[in-house]
Amino acid sequence: MYKILIRPVLFLFDAETAHHFTFGAIGVFSKLGLNRFFRKSFVLDDPKLEREVFGVKFKNPVGLAAGFDKDARRYNEFSDFGFGFVEIGTVTPKPQDGNPKKRLFRLLADKAIINRMGFNNKGVFEAVEQLKKKHRVIIGGNIGKNKVTPNEDAIKDYLICFEALFEHVDYFVVNVSSPNTPGLRELQDKAPLTDLLKKLKRQNSKQAKKLVQKEKPILLKIAPDLTDDQLLDIIDIVRITEIDGVIATNTTIERKGLKSHLILSEEQGGLSGKPLGNRSTEVIRFLSEKSNKAFPIIGVGGIHSPEDALEKLDAGADLIQLYTGFIYEGPGLVKKINKAILERTT
Repeated sequence: MYKILIRPVLFLFDAETAHHFTFGAIGVFSKLGLNRFFRKSFVLDDPKLEREVFGVKFKNPVGLAAGFDKDARRYNEFSDFGFGFVEIGTVTPKPQDGNPKKRLFRLLADKAIINRMGFNNKGVFEAVEQLKKKHRVIIGGNIGKNKVTPNEDAIKDYLICFEALFEHVDYFVVNVSSPNTPGLRELQDKAPLTDLLKKLKRQNSKQAKKLVQKEKPILLKIAPDLTDDQLLDIIDIVRITEIDGVIATNTTIERKGLKSHLILSEEQGGLSGKPLGNRSTEVIRFLSEKSNKAFPIIGVGGIHSPEDALEKLDAGADLIQLYTGFIYEGPGLVKKINKAILERTT
């Protein structure tokens, strides 16, 4: 029904307009009690789907990637579509509007999206207010820096977000790989990234002791455009800093092999969706094999079918996340993937 009736209507509108409309509609449906229908249609509960990764227990291994629920407004509702976890953000210390519109583009011929949103969000403290609701799902907190913050002060922004979210999320993701904040990817270089992660680890220990809680898992989200040598650096950084895992991958600035109109495909920003699938799988496999499975990996990028999801898991991912595939294929994709995973275990 989604691809026949709902998607064609949504795709008549600008992508960002459709996104905001969908968010509003999901909220209305929930207030009307229709979330019970969604749960019955899309949620697959089975103990065999449960996973414990970096000390966190997930009801199933399929999550919603960051960027969809930036301000933590609909995480419970997204659990009604079958997701085992929802990653909110990227959030920054101060609210920011992001880049000028138009900044979100569908590449229909490629089943892809280009975005240059620029960390538009209402700020970490607004997200905290939203997260005070009772959670029905595991929550990840994806944190970044404000556009106006110079890289030499970036650590302060990450620490502010980390401290504010500590009591409200189940794990953290350090985003230094978005292509839409000028200079951000420079923080992926070995020296600044090692320094950033070490300071977050120290803050983690300090917060845990202060609140008499366990430390929260910290993951690093990386770009698909890193070279093999840079990926080896990432493996070394994970070892040195003792963070808990990696999310592979963010969006790409690569544009090779696209079928969509040249003017559209050359829009600035990060490309997600089907064209990213092979590269993200390559990165997952490289990290898994070269590290000898030394740390957990969340695989994301180009998952539009159960086969795509299983490919990521076979390459070495412990969990997976959807974003563009959820937009193109609809919520039924979550259940299909969980069914395929379940069939493998029986």
